[in-house]
Amino acid sequence: MADSTIQFLRDLIAINSVNSSLVSGAAGENQIGAAIANKLRAGGLDVQLEPLAAGRSNVIGVVEGKQKGRSLMFCGHMDTVGVAGMETPFDPIEKDGRIYGRGSQDMKGGLAAMVAAALDLSKSSGLPAGRLVLAAVVDEEYASIGADALVRTWKADAAHKGFQWVEITTEGVAAHGSRPADGRDAIVRMGRVLSRLEKLDRELQACPPHPVHGKASLHASLIAGGRELSTYPDQCTLEMERRTIEGEASQCALNEAEKIIRDLEREDPEFKASARFLFSRPPYLTPSGHILPRMIESALAKKGKLALRGGMSFWTDAAILGDAGIPSVVFGPGGAGLHSVSEYVIAEDVITCRDVLIELAKEFCCSQ
Repeated sequence: MADSTIQFLRDLIAINSVNSSLVSGAAGENQIGAAIANKLRAGGLDVQLEPLAAGRSNVIGVVEGKQKGRSLMFCGHMDTVGVAGMETPFDPIEKDGRIYGRGSQDMKGGLAAMVAAALDLSKSSGLPAGRLVLAAVVDEEYASIGADALVRTWKADAAHKGFQWVEITTEGVAAHGSRPADGRDAIVRMGRVLSRLEKLDRELQACPPHPVHGKASLHASLIAGGRELSTYPDQCTLEMERRTIEGEASQCALNEAEKIIRDLEREDPEFKASARFLFSRPPYLTPSGHILPRMIESALAKKGKLALRGGMSFWTDAAILGDAGIPSVVFGPGGAGLHSVSEYVIAEDVITCRDVLIELAKEFCCSQ
């Protein structure tokens, strides 16, 4: 069983599923969705495709138990970020117990474990009671249209940070580079904004950490400005990301950016800038005392593994499920290099994850 699970993981890594909303012209989730759907159908699951956009469909597989019980969902995303800087992103390479490739940890390792667990539970002796729903969703790396659609269809019977995106634009005056009296440099003005953002991030890092989420943070993600070398730039645009924790305002990043602009305008009457809100997702915290974390810890203990509860610095679709009334826990195989040129997942952890999911489904779905 281990070989088939790892082989399926290798098959998934070999499929280009770069998010087409993140990278223009990217492959998207069509091919990987078909591979997962075919694998589930071959194992006897009832499979539905839920189209959301051209070539982008959620894949839903269902395992029905032998009698009534509780419902449990395994939810994972099929899309990945881009591959800039990677030499062989879709060639899974195994070395020292690690499997390298784009999406190996984020999150095709988890998907492979989920699919393998669902296939095991679909056997005649698999799920004694209840119902297991496996949801492979699109677009987690951008706007989460997959998870949004999922919670509209499937109703409910640990924790991670949120994020907010803000765009800041500084205004200058275009002029020939030889006429400094006429020009105002929008890029230099953005430098003042960046300096204040750096100061704000230091202040956030100096705050006491949230007991689960840790500390809030921000970073400058994208910047663009200028027309040509011999011209004063009349505009510079910065897109920034603010990572949020429980208790912070829904538009705290925009409020902070606007305060920086007001302060700079007071200091320099010629300074001109604006900020606008782009997108956000809230942080998530598994309800205190919920049974799922304890059941996962119990299943890990049976495998001789120690479970350490904590919060994740990154955002996941769990926040959307939680907001829809579906208590969720973020759980998966270990690894490193998410969104980097050297991403890997630990092969042994994929197998452990699969086995824990099987045990969890049997215990949760059969309990009352």
